[in-house]
Amino acid sequence: MHLNFRNQNKLRYLTVMVISNKPLKFILVALVAILPFVSFANPTEEKEAAPTESTDVKSEIKEFINHHLLDAHDFTFNADKETGEHNGFSLPIILWDNGLQVFSSGEFHHGEKVAEHNGNYYVIHHEKIYKTDASGTLTEDEKTGHPTNVQPLDLSITKSVVGILFVAFLMFFLFRSLAKSYAKNGGIASGAGRFFEPLVLYVRDEIAIPNIGEKNYKKYMSYLLTIFFFVFFLNILGLTPLGFNVTGNIAITASLALLTYLITTFSANKNYWAHIFWMPGVPTPMKFILAPIELLGTVIKPFSLMIRLYANILAGHVVLMSIIGLMFIFKSWIGSTLSFGLAFALSILEILVAFLQAYIFTMLSALYFGAGNEEHHHEEAHH
Repeated sequence: MHLNFRNQNKLRYLTVMVISNKPLKFILVALVAILPFVSFANPTEEKEAAPTESTDVKSEIKEFINHHLLDAHDFTFNADKETGEHNGFSLPIILWDNGLQVFSSGEFHHGEKVAEHNGNYYVIHHEKIYKTDASGTLTEDEKTGHPTNVQPLDLSITKSVVGILFVAFLMFFLFRSLAKSYAKNGGIASGAGRFFEPLVLYVRDEIAIPNIGEKNYKKYMSYLLTIFFFVFFLNILGLTPLGFNVTGNIAITASLALLTYLITTFSANKNYWAHIFWMPGVPTPMKFILAPIELLGTVIKPFSLMIRLYANILAGHVVLMSIIGLMFIFKSWIGSTLSFGLAFALSILEILVAFLQAYIFTMLSALYFGAGNEEHHHEEAHH
């Protein structure tokens, strides 16, 4: 079937209009398409060494990401592999091994040496401390590959602990100043309090009261405000170059979820437990079936809280650092520019995710508190 001249002109016009209306998408697709073929930084004569070099760069990026995701016994801002120089500072190591053992993490020299204290020898391996001999021998399990050496009880001040303490003191001084400004100015916030007051009111009016009710919300407000700002500040702190990954640590999110579970369990009224073990309005045989399911649901709720916060923050860190690592893999001005632009846009998005995850954790906690304090209305409905 042939198109006449008029239809051909019309088709060309429509094609030009589609491209001109979406220039950004067209340019981005074109740039991405030619990325594999552009590499101005690599000379032609080095093409044979390129695969090995690319593998080394990828391994370094993977190692760097894993190092960031794990907790650490020291702060390392940057390191030079050629000279072995590390810029940062050490943190205290506190172990219980036939008594209290306290020394500096600098004794490990960033995992390169064996630390000796009171005649005991310790080595750090993947940020875990093992007891060893003077030569630093580690015996590995043949099946798992993990060291079988004795692990002393580790009570050290790690990087995550420093982040938690920093946020705790920050919240204390911020909200102490907010309370003082209320008292001084007749209930009107001043200074930094003007920024945090709307967030406090938002937690109260949009989270606590709708989910718990006006009768019982006040006794939970201190916890809800604490958990909201604690998670929010830690999420923001994780986006800084300091390398914090506190809320991306499952031990931290498990502790926060456990707090919500304990508060829900011990503050719930008798109607809450009646709905779990002897659900009203259900045939008696079904009550015996539903009781263990409902009881299991009380455990699944905090588990979902834990996984949701942990997975979202961890995934955000991995994706962001992987995109930054692309700059070192492409080694071209186009690839580096696109990687930088994408990483910058994703960083802005991560700020929104930081707020969103704090909101979701607080909202679900309030929802569980509200379920635990719900009044019984079945008998009133029948009369």
